[in-house]
Amino acid sequence: MKILFDHPNPFLLAHGGFQIQIEQTKRALEGIGVEVEWLRWWDVSQSGEVIHYFGRPSAAYLQFAHQKKMRVVMSELLTGLGSRSARARQAQKLLMKFSSKALPKAFTAKLSWDAYRLADAMIALTPWEKQLMIEMFDAPEERVHVVPNGVEEVFFAKSEAGNSKLERGSWLVCTATITERKRVLELAEAAILAQTPVWIIGAPYDKSDPYYLRFLQVVEQSGGVVRYEGSIADRARMAEIYKSAKGFVLLSTMESQSLSALEAAASGCPLLLSDLPWAKSTFRQNANYCSLAGASRRAAALNSFYESASGAPGIALPEAPLRWGEVALMLEKIYRVEFS
Repeated sequence: MKILFDHPNPFLLAHGGFQIQIEQTKRALEGIGVEVEWLRWWDVSQSGEVIHYFGRPSAAYLQFAHQKKMRVVMSELLTGLGSRSARARQAQKLLMKFSSKALPKAFTAKLSWDAYRLADAMIALTPWEKQLMIEMFDAPEERVHVVPNGVEEVFFAKSEAGNSKLERGSWLVCTATITERKRVLELAEAAILAQTPVWIIGAPYDKSDPYYLRFLQVVEQSGGVVRYEGSIADRARMAEIYKSAKGFVLLSTMESQSLSALEAAASGCPLLLSDLPWAKSTFRQNANYCSLAGASRRAAALNSFYESASGAPGIALPEAPLRWGEVALMLEKIYRVEFS
């Protein structure tokens, strides 16, 4: 069986979790013997049984694929939708119903809502995203499969000293792109207010971004409470950092399923995450959660988490996530069983 990977705008011209997800998925599938190619739209001789489309294909795309006897698996990240309030989602659902009846089909076709009805299978990263696909887009429940992101083997590996864990250090760690959605500036400000040491690792999309420049100012004025040295590409070093961190913090306003949080979980690191459905459906009671509202509330939660991670009994520890090889086996089963 040959699988063709496709994406409408590869990696959205920016680094991020979706790029890593696509690349790691392809590598993992090849690692278990599945033949995977990037779809070459200009190559009429290219063949394959299944297209795995990362994004939301148009109805016309799906119809053409079916005419060629090819099935389509769709993986879309519902990052923004999954972080909205119930009232906002209800309003969006009503607007979608109205638009589908009142607006010209040529207009609504560009929104590709029918993709959830026409795709042969859909991949959701979390049970929460599966629920959204069914409730918001009327996806047939039997076609929606929950397949989470995986984690590279290095994050499960023992330390150089031969122990499964290193001795926990004094820093909380946050690994994230330095952008407003990730709220690293707000985390830095909360760390200063709580006098809680936080090490932030990541790069901005644009070094001239005012948010990034303000973040650098806060780091400089933190008196050493906030540590920032940019991004770290060495995966083995990142694994050691997670294993020696006091805990992992991510207070972003929206996520689909954070790869950084999963990597920290694989390293046995306690987690403090935004109180959002993606996090709770991934880690359930095995993580700590923080409200997004109020600087003083964030500072109090950060300080409480730091004290708990310093040795208080009963600190929530995450379960080990899946390895990418296990994710590949789940996808291979969907490719083979669903389309046999």
